[in-house]
Amino acid sequence: MGNGFALRSAFDSKSGRMIILLLLVMAASFYGGTLFGNQAPIFVSQLSSVNSSSLGSSAFTNKVALTYRKTPILIPETGLDVCPLTVNEYIPCHNVSYVKQLQNLDLSRREELERHCPPLEKRLFCLVPPPEDYKIPIKWPTSRDYVWRSNVNHTRLAEVKGGQNWVHEKGQLWWFPGGGTHFKHGAPEYIQRLGDMITNDTGNLRSAGVVQVLDVGCGVASFSAYLLPLDIQTMSFAPKDGHENQIQFALERGIGAMISAIATKQLPYPSSSFEMVHCSRCRVDWHENDGILLKEVNRLLRSKGYFVYSAPPAYRKDKNYPMIWDKLVNITSAMCWKLIARKVQTAIWKKDDDQSCLLRNADQNIIDICDAVDDSTPSWNTPLRNCVQVRGSQTHSQELPSRPQRLSVYSESLSRIGISPEEFTSDTTFWQDQIAHYWKLLKVNETEVRNIMDMNAFCGGFAVALSASPVWVMSIVPVSMKNTLSAIFDRGLVGAFHDWCEPFSTYPRTYDLLHANHLFSHYKNGGEGCLLEDIMLEMDRIARPQDTSTKSCIKLLAKGSPNPILVLEKEKSSTDPNQGWHLDLLSSEMKIPSSRESKLSLQNFCGRLNRTRSKIKKRRKNLS
Repeated sequence: MGNGFALRSAFDSKSGRMIILLLLVMAASFYGGTLFGNQAPIFVSQLSSVNSSSLGSSAFTNKVALTYRKTPILIPETGLDVCPLTVNEYIPCHNVSYVKQLQNLDLSRREELERHCPPLEKRLFCLVPPPEDYKIPIKWPTSRDYVWRSNVNHTRLAEVKGGQNWVHEKGQLWWFPGGGTHFKHGAPEYIQRLGDMITNDTGNLRSAGVVQVLDVGCGVASFSAYLLPLDIQTMSFAPKDGHENQIQFALERGIGAMISAIATKQLPYPSSSFEMVHCSRCRVDWHENDGILLKEVNRLLRSKGYFVYSAPPAYRKDKNYPMIWDKLVNITSAMCWKLIARKVQTAIWKKDDDQSCLLRNADQNIIDICDAVDDSTPSWNTPLRNCVQVRGSQTHSQELPSRPQRLSVYSESLSRIGISPEEFTSDTTFWQDQIAHYWKLLKVNETEVRNIMDMNAFCGGFAVALSASPVWVMSIVPVSMKNTLSAIFDRGLVGAFHDWCEPFSTYPRTYDLLHANHLFSHYKNGGEGCLLEDIMLEMDRIARPQDTSTKSCIKLLAKGSPNPILVLEKEKSSTDPNQGWHLDLLSSEMKIPSSRESKLSLQNFCGRLNRTRSKIKKRRKNLS
C-alpha cells in the first residue's frame, strides 16, 4: 500500500475525486549515450534478465497477421495480432489503395488528397510494427538537422529536392540543411527577407505581429523549424502526395506537422487563428474555382494578417503565369486584401479589416457575403464556402498581445460557450502544478521528449504549462465537445479539431507522449468505432517505440515495452481511502481487458508487467 500512497501523494491532493487519464509514451534514449542516443535497432532487445520463476508462461503467442476490425469487436486469446512489416507506414484515413476504390471524387479539386476513412470492416485491427532497423529518434535540437535514415527510409525527396537543400543523405543519417524550393540558401535568410518586406526593412516577422503561422504544403518543415527562434508557432501541413513522406520527415525532426490538404473541405482549424498563411511552391491552384481556396485562407487569417505567396506567378512572365497572377489580383482585391510587397519571387498580401469595402464589392456582385454562421461550430468535415464572412457581433475579433503574454489570455470565445474566467484560471493553475509531478513520477528529464499530443486539450492549460520546455504540443479538441480550440489559438498555441472515433492524420510512430484527460469517459457511449479498444489501438499506432529497460516498476511503465501506454486513474475509493491511484497498462503485448472498467492495483500491476517482459523480448526477435 506504500507504493500506492507514494503515487497518490505525488499529485496535488486537491484534485480529489477528479479522474485524470495520463497516457504517456516516452521514446527517448534514457541512457546518457551519444549525442544521437541509442543507435541500436529497436528490435535488439536490451531488457534485463528476469528470474524465470517469476515470469509464468513466457511463450510469445501473438500472431503476425493482416487482421481487420470486426463487429462486435474481437480480440484473440493470444492477444492482438501484429501487422506484417509491409504495412509499417499504415495511415488508415490516407490509404492510397483504399482511396483508389472510391467513386465520384472530384479529382479536378484534388479531393483524393483529403481524409477518407474506410468503414470499420476495412480498417486494420492489428499492431503496426516499426520498420526493420528502426532506431530511437535523435533528440531535439539535433533532430532539427539530422534524423536516422532507417526510420524514414525513402529516397525520393533527396533525389528530387536535394538541389534545393531540402534533405541530403549523409551515411546512416538524413541531413536537413534548412533549404526549400524558394529558399535553397536557407530558411533564416528567407524569413528575414519576409520580415523586411512587411516592415520596410525596419524589423522582422515577430515585430510585425506574427505569432502563429499556417504553412501550406510545408515540405520537410524547415520554414517552421527556423521560425522557432522568433517564438513563432507554426502549424505545418501537407498532403500525402508525390512528395511522399514529407510530413513523416517533419515529425521525425520534431517539428509540428500533420497530413492535410486544402481541396473541398475546410481545414480543421478555427476561424481567425493565424497572423500569416504561407505558401512557398505549395502546389495549390489558388486562382481556380472562383478563388474558393483563398476564401478559406481569408477565414483562417486574423484581421491584418498576411498571405505570403512564393511561386512562379509572382515573378515570371512566361507560360500562363501572367494570367494566373491577374486572377489572383482580382480575387484578393474582391476580398479587400492589399498587395503590400512584391519582390524576389514573393508577393505578400495583407487582410485589411475593411467591412465597408466588402459590402461595397458585394453590392457590385464582385464577392459573395457568407450567411451568418455559429463560430462555435467546429470546422470538421465542413464543405468550403465560396464566400467571405463580414465581421458581426458574434465574429471573433479580440485584440491579442504577443507571446508570452498571450499564453495567459482569456479568450472572449470562451464566454460565448459558457466557460468562465474562473474556470479558465483554475484549469491553467491545475496543469501548472501537475506538470512538475508528471516529470517526477516518470523520473525523466523534460528534454527526453519532443512531440506531444494532448488528446483532449480543453482550454490548453496542459500545453501552456509546457511552454517553457523544449517540446511542441498538438492540442486536440474533440469535435463532440465544446469548441475551445479558438481559445487555444488565442493563447498562441496550435492544435486541430478531431473525432477520436476515427484515426488521426499522421504517420505511425510520431508522438513521444500522449496525454488524455477525461477522454475515454467522453467516448464511453460513442458506439462502434469509438470503443476503448479502437482508441487505444490508434494510440499504439501513433506512439513512438522505445527500448530501454529498468528495474523500477514505475519506470517500466514508461520505458519497458515497445509501445507502452500508461493509464493512471485517480479517484476516491468508496471502500479504502488509501487506494487513490489505480494503474493499468495496455501495451502491445497485453490483451485489452474484456471489461473496460477493469483496473489493477499497483501490486498486481507490477506482477503483470513482469509476466510480460519475456513476451516483449520474443516479439522483437520474431518481428526482426
